[in-house]
Amino acid sequence: MNPDLPPTWDPGAPLPDKAGHSSQGRLERVLRSGRFAVTAELNPPDSADPRDVYDRAVVLSEVCDAINATDASGANVHMSSVGICSLLTRAGYAVIMQISCRDRNRIAIQGDVLGASAMGVQNILCLTGDGVQAGDQPQAKPVFDFDSTSLLECIRGMRDTGKFLSGRKLTTPPRVFLGAAANPFAPPYQYRGIHIAKKINAGAQFIQTQYCYDVPLLKSFMAQVREQGLHEKAFFLIGVGPLPSSKTARWMRSNVPGVHIPDAVIERMEKAKNEKAEGKQLAIDLIQEISEIEGVAGVHVMAYRQEEFVSEIIQASGVMRNRQPRRAPRQAPADAPTAESTSGTPSAA
Repeated sequence: MNPDLPPTWDPGAPLPDKAGHSSQGRLERVLRSGRFAVTAELNPPDSADPRDVYDRAVVLSEVCDAINATDASGANVHMSSVGICSLLTRAGYAVIMQISCRDRNRIAIQGDVLGASAMGVQNILCLTGDGVQAGDQPQAKPVFDFDSTSLLECIRGMRDTGKFLSGRKLTTPPRVFLGAAANPFAPPYQYRGIHIAKKINAGAQFIQTQYCYDVPLLKSFMAQVREQGLHEKAFFLIGVGPLPSSKTARWMRSNVPGVHIPDAVIERMEKAKNEKAEGKQLAIDLIQEISEIEGVAGVHVMAYRQEEFVSEIIQASGVMRNRQPRRAPRQAPADAPTAESTSGTPSAA
């Protein structure tokens, strides 16, 4: 039994208050306890069927502390982040709501933050967002009223001062744990630490990075982080994901900004008899190696349309081996088509 929890605690309800915490969420609890955290990304469906969300979430929830709900990544339309968060919080899942500055102005974003917090969202990842030219509707009009840094400052102000940007007071501030993205693998490498320091100073409490396939480059970045003491101000979760094939690896290296895949990794994939299995093993090896780097607090697992691999990768890596047993989750809402799908929802840390 977790001594932090009351005997009648509902796993679908917020955790008890804890001094020094911004939220009542599982992710912050795990990170501040010093345990290695795992987050994962849910690939949003091109669908209005909630079952498509629950079927993907149940696979992830068994092995992670929070699920990222992406916000039109790549400037392509999918089910919205706030919609996914609404479905998952009703079923008792821990979520990270991503907010991109590309599509909404400050009025809409501040309203979304309040609505999300009211739904039970306790983690928000602040992103500038990809430009509309990157997506399949380049004729769309971008907003970019904020960038990720000013968005962090805005939400931190709402939470800590209880005021909107206008100065008007909030009745109840949002209690959220704030995150930002980092790309250690995009040049100029020597300025990566300075760039992320600005986001931390603006309010970022956890950092999720782009995919890591070059551990020496990551170690160089984390050395910058330690030199500036940033690992003592924010928690760093390193992006990891399986490569389905050497062809995909080459495509990602050429077309996905900030993804650096060394030649040695591509050669390893090409030499494998089963490239998909080798890509999965590569992700396991990377997690194990990354977990040994000083200042790394966890990993963020991204497997586009391969959620079934996430559970296998995390379990095989052993990073959650010594976690406390999970307790039964709250049932999903009665109107949710797949209420039984929540059986893997993790309990509080």
